[in-house]
Amino acid sequence: MSGARSRPPMEGNTPDGTGPMHVPFGHIVANEKWRGSQLAQGMQGKIKLVFEDGLTPVDFYLSSRSCILYVTEADLVAGNGYRKRLVRVRNSSKLQGIVVVEKTQMSEQYFAAVQKFTVLDLGMVLLPVASQTEASCLIIQLVHEQTKEPSKNPFLRKKRALISEPALLRTVQQIPGVGKVKAPLLLQRFPSIQQLSNASIQELEPVVGQSVAQHIHAFFTRAR
Repeated sequence: MSGARSRPPMEGNTPDGTGPMHVPFGHIVANEKWRGSQLAQGMQGKIKLVFEDGLTPVDFYLSSRSCILYVTEADLVAGNGYRKRLVRVRNSSKLQGIVVVEKTQMSEQYFAAVQKFTVLDLGMVLLPVASQTEASCLIIQLVHEQTKEPSKNPFLRKKRALISEPALLRTVQQIPGVGKVKAPLLLQRFPSIQQLSNASIQELEPVVGQSVAQHIHAFFTRAR
């Protein structure tokens, strides 16, 4: 494929695939499995791809420390196998992972589960896409965002538990019993998912009342 080449694995990548990777400026280092895919073709001519073997669990490196984990429609339908990859990157102190998920008519029924696992359980950023073509545009945009200072980059936060405010608000609203009224009140008292998930019923009660406090506590307790 034009604009893409393969070369031996780069130095610095750890055996479990979660080490820092040297990524030339303006390039993407892509897992070999994406060669010839609709996703890779969508980036052709717009950004330079370098294909690598052995990038598991990462699909694309945007820079030495930020990467994309791509969850396809087929991954969602097949079960929860994709979760191991997400956890490995989440547990790595060397990488920041952005999770891109195909939300299609076929995979929509599984989307709530992957969203809850990624955002609530792992505190990672999740970006839904309708197709690989849309994903290629998104990834190009993310590479362009890399040129900005980290503090101005909406996708990469220094603290992984922080999610952009609108996304965080929407996520908290999905907790049973919370809704649009109580979510902002909760976030005033517990400004991150991490703090909210660690809150006791006694801490939650003054904000939302006993019944909803029990719902929230049960929601996060079951998630662990």
